[in-house]
Amino acid sequence: MNSKQAQLLRWVLVETSHPGNVGSAARALKTMGFHDLRLIHPRIPNIAQEPEAIALASGAGDVLLSSQESDSLESAVETCSLVLGLTSRDREFGPPSLNWVEARTLISQTVQAGQRVALMFGPERTGLDNQHLALCTHRVWLDANPEYPSLNLAQALMVCAFTLRETLNIESVGVTTSLDQIDYADPAAISAMLEHWRSGLEAIGYLDPANPKKLMARLQALFARSRLQKEEIDLLRGIAKQMLLRK
Repeated sequence: MNSKQAQLLRWVLVETSHPGNVGSAARALKTMGFHDLRLIHPRIPNIAQEPEAIALASGAGDVLLSSQESDSLESAVETCSLVLGLTSRDREFGPPSLNWVEARTLISQTVQAGQRVALMFGPERTGLDNQHLALCTHRVWLDANPEYPSLNLAQALMVCAFTLRETLNIESVGVTTSLDQIDYADPAAISAMLEHWRSGLEAIGYLDPANPKKLMARLQALFARSRLQKEEIDLLRGIAKQMLLRK
């Protein structure tokens, strides 16, 4: 795995509670050759500077120091054409599901095309919720004992980092794919487009804000399956603009 491929992988921890998990995550990333760690709305401000985080990083203090803390999950997935939410819980709506083997292949194709990938991990106690998954292109689950599929946050991240290093070492031969010619929209842009559509649908009377039912969730799932391109976002926003002009 070359350094350029590693730089295209972004590791996003959402609402992490325990500083030790942040430190252990930093250690796992450095050990496997990754470094881009994002900490979104941790339960303890400046969690990467907590003594327990520094202790469990065990030499990966540079990864902690360079980690970026923010309250905005959207900022963490901007510029990422592929965003994978790691959770074993199935959902009625949400992005398409992949097992980890399938996800690794897709990640490899994406980074070989020079595009950025984010892997998102949820809070220790609850995991990713539907709002988090709304910013993912896919939901990914790790194959584990069905009677006890629970993994510690740092363990799950280490499994992903180790197997991704293995995958990218094997597949880093520069094979070109059709992804080279596709400019996918990032989930933050898709989310903004959906809000534009919500306003447009309300303007033409198709969506009742007092009784929205599951319309937006269904549209969100539809667009997630489609893997929208940037030019398609512009097209859909144009439609929403015309809907608003009818108001």
